[in-house]
Amino acid sequence: MFHRNTQHVASYYTSTCVAPGLPVQTDTIDTEVLIIGAGFSGLHTALQLALEGRRVTVIDASRIAWGASGRNGGMAILGWSCDMDVIAQATGLEGARTLWKLMRWAAAEVKELPKRHGFDCDYREGHLWTAVLKRRVAALKHWQQQAVNQWQYENLQFVEKKDLPRWVDSQRYQAGLFDPEAGHLNPLKLALGLAQAIKRAGGVILEQTRALSYREVGNRMQVNTEQGQINCDVLVLACNAYIDQLDPGLSRKVLPVSSLVVTTEVLAPELARSLIPSQACITDNQFNLDYFRITPDHRLLFGGGCAYLGSLPDNIGAALRPKVNRVFPALGKVGFEYAWGGHIDITMNRAPDIGSRGNVYWLQGYSGHGLLPSCVAARAVAEAILGRRDYLALFMRLRQRDFPGGPRFAAWLEAAGKSWCRLRDLI
Repeated sequence: MFHRNTQHVASYYTSTCVAPGLPVQTDTIDTEVLIIGAGFSGLHTALQLALEGRRVTVIDASRIAWGASGRNGGMAILGWSCDMDVIAQATGLEGARTLWKLMRWAAAEVKELPKRHGFDCDYREGHLWTAVLKRRVAALKHWQQQAVNQWQYENLQFVEKKDLPRWVDSQRYQAGLFDPEAGHLNPLKLALGLAQAIKRAGGVILEQTRALSYREVGNRMQVNTEQGQINCDVLVLACNAYIDQLDPGLSRKVLPVSSLVVTTEVLAPELARSLIPSQACITDNQFNLDYFRITPDHRLLFGGGCAYLGSLPDNIGAALRPKVNRVFPALGKVGFEYAWGGHIDITMNRAPDIGSRGNVYWLQGYSGHGLLPSCVAARAVAEAILGRRDYLALFMRLRQRDFPGGPRFAAWLEAAGKSWCRLRDLI
């Protein structure tokens, strides 16, 4: 659907680490599990299966974490893009509690994975969810109470407006809700670390190997790629926003939406610390939200804005400059050293689309909130492949509808509907 470069985009993350190229498919391959997509969904699934002794092959049309997994805001925030009420309506209260416990597991897992497998991903603790509008302070308090009463999660700390300067130095916010179990990290470093762990566990990863189609042959799957053929017992589709026509049915359930990120030049350490004294990552509860954090080398990394028609502006820095200055006027015209964008995959109800049919599994639809949810979904899929389907069965109750209008009109209809939601951020 979108032009794919063969290399990673020029983001801040690519300047922080080296991503050595991996082999391309050269011969027909026979494997037990084939995973298409080397983002967080595919990598987490592959690692869990490889550690269980399964023969796993991962392929990607470009590079490891070429998509949103390697260029997102790097925020490991507990929860899904939809409210927990959406989850509970589909799974029942006990089912939703199980999925919330899995989310807490994922938060701890992402923090511990680098220690366990010997790599670094610049992990830092803490997330502050803020309210821009006074009338939305109640939403923070409601979530804090619901977290205690329904999900037995008592760690959220409400921050009054008078106390916010100790957390974030901006007059824009009315209150905040701090979550100590959340955190932020370098997503490309995490993905590359996962890839190394997979290879050490015996898994195979191939880059620049695009899947074109697949079909069932007997009780196995046959995947045709640009280089040849791969035969497998189990197929996992972890393509997310880039599923395209590899599976038209899954493609109709997600809509690719572009998201933008900038990173400033290196700031004086004192200035960087003064912007976010808590060193937490920050988001707000606007519909068209901002998200930002300080990097280990004292830059402000700031994301926000989206386009439901999937295009990226010619000048991403100019598009985000007003948002940055609205939050931190003191930064003025500070330089943006990196500016990039990418595509996330949203669903109609913003809940993830995780499921299976026969020996085909899929993970998609994180709706812009995928760092921890992808880890949860990967565990559900990996355990289902290993014969334990309880978690996957819960996800499959989150039935997803096709976007109306088909490929040609879905984005226009969605954009029109969301224009009203954005207007509500202003009135």
